[in-house]
Amino acid sequence: MEEYIAGKHSVLEALRSGRTINKIWIADNAQKQLTQPITQEAKQHGVVVQFVDKRKLDQMAEGVQHQGVVAQVAPYDYVEVEDILARARDKQQEPFILILDEIEDPHNLGSILRTADCTGVHGVIIPKRRSVGITATVSKTSAGAVEYVPVARVTNIAQTIESLKEQGVWVGGTDVEAKQDVYKTNLNIPIALVIGNENKGMGRLIKEKCDFLIKLPMFGHINSLNASVAASVLMYEVVRQRSAAAPAVK
Repeated sequence: MEEYIAGKHSVLEALRSGRTINKIWIADNAQKQLTQPITQEAKQHGVVVQFVDKRKLDQMAEGVQHQGVVAQVAPYDYVEVEDILARARDKQQEPFILILDEIEDPHNLGSILRTADCTGVHGVIIPKRRSVGITATVSKTSAGAVEYVPVARVTNIAQTIESLKEQGVWVGGTDVEAKQDVYKTNLNIPIALVIGNENKGMGRLIKEKCDFLIKLPMFGHINSLNASVAASVLMYEVVRQRSAAAPAVK
């Protein structure tokens, strides 16, 4: 079954990453200088481009801000957790993984994937049930990062955590009631960070499986951050600690 992705960045990065694209539609009134990189890239890959009325795109990518560009693509190719660990090994880096416990908002998932690409996360793990998957909205929000960050879909997050721990990965959960401050915690280790559901946080069993729980310090009247914002802060704290520990380049 074919899927659709929409938006200039999403389609361009899908082309560049080598994802199978069957056809691209561009709105007649789209600005040429904005769509030219897509038409050039499509030509190089032998992908058919058709110019159509914008209303056709509105129907194809209903509810998504398509920016005058829609592509029909092969279904998203999820990976296995072992592929994520292998990616870290290939780069000769300690694993840096995100586990998303029932994230339901596609905008949150898209934003998390965008930051994950920027921070060098080796892969993201999501559950098969009660969680948003890779959709056109996720792709659009990620600005095409979905083409570069491997995503594994697993049946049981708790079992996956146990498996990661057996392979030497430390699992840290984010919890507003945690005693441990993220800025006083060593994250320069093989790590999988767990980000909980937007409303409920982490499930009880998932929380119990974690090696440690951390929180971001809060000084205002609201005691929680948006899931994607919290994830971004945590990812960059891992980057900061790893960069500080890395030997200086002479």
